Amino acid sequence: MKALVKERPGEGLELEEVPTPEIGPDDVLIRVRKTGICGTDIHIWAWDDWAARTVPTPLVTGHEFAGEIVEVGRDVTDLKVGQRVSGEGHLIGKTSRQSRSGRFHLDPETRGIGVNEPGAFADYLRLPAFNAVPLPDAIDDEIGAILDPLGNAVHTALSFDLIGEDVLITGAGPIGIMAAAVARHVGARHVVITDVNPLRLDLAAQVADVTPVNVAQEDLRDVMHRLHMVQGFDVGLEMSGNQRALDQMVESLVMGGRIALLGIPPGKSPVDWSRIVFKAITIKGVYGREIFETWYKMIAMLENGLDVRRVITHRFPVSQYREAFETMRSGQSGKVVLDWT
Repeated sequence: MKALVKERPGEGLELEEVPTPEIGPDDVLIRVRKTGICGTDIHIWAWDDWAARTVPTPLVTGHEFAGEIVEVGRDVTDLKVGQRVSGEGHLIGKTSRQSRSGRFHLDPETRGIGVNEPGAFADYLRLPAFNAVPLPDAIDDEIGAILDPLGNAVHTALSFDLIGEDVLITGAGPIGIMAAAVARHVGARHVVITDVNPLRLDLAAQVADVTPVNVAQEDLRDVMHRLHMVQGFDVGLEMSGNQRALDQMVESLVMGGRIALLGIPPGKSPVDWSRIVFKAITIKGVYGREIFETWYKMIAMLENGLDVRRVITHRFPVSQYREAFETMRSGQSGKVVLDWT
């Protein structure tokens, strides 16, 4: 089969012929149809310090996918050949307190497909049946291929009650934009999304009914005044990993405000903890998706009117993967999807 492989340390990936995976008794073999390119994949392509510490070589990369089951292990009873699926890319252990108590997304033994284990940038993917998520007919393969990042957005957005609340989102990348759409879908009053990238702010306005703000050109306080937000935002969703954005969020929240942090800073960052304490702000770190509660919620929302398709701005056949990665790396795109058919 063909696959995108990080063959050795260094920049780039190679499209190669590799053996088709053999499945075990509790696995399924999935014929991959569509894959999304993620920020993690960009780190692996660039071979930055994180990738060099984390990713073994050679490795088939990629973890956002949708496809069809073509083989099931002998002990798999709840899935069948021909079934369309996406899947949770975090492979959990079974011995930790977190896993044994059902908090699978907090399992410290977690390994990731396409990061620690062979991934989805391939014609075929071996996946534990436990991790497979059946796709209803209402969710096509293209949307199925971006459920992983949508799940990050859903997990972050639903960390706090948003009904009737004013929400600030810092970072208009694809996940931030999808989080904005989710916030509006579940009943937030005002949703403001900030960035310094005009293309992505324009995309946010196309995807969801939000107020985009270029903080390099407009004062967020003026926007708050225009929206009649006397005290500030109730909830902040930090998606950028930018320290200045977090500082601005803290200053813009009401007393007792709440922040969900998904963005990852590039290194250690100074934090004015006294300001956070005196404003009585609650901060929650968000990692991945709640397995599998987030999947249930996002599929239900997609079946009931949540529309994030316009966050996909570019589509490429896998033969043009280099152009696809350059498009994603440029910062001038939304989600980029590879077609493996």
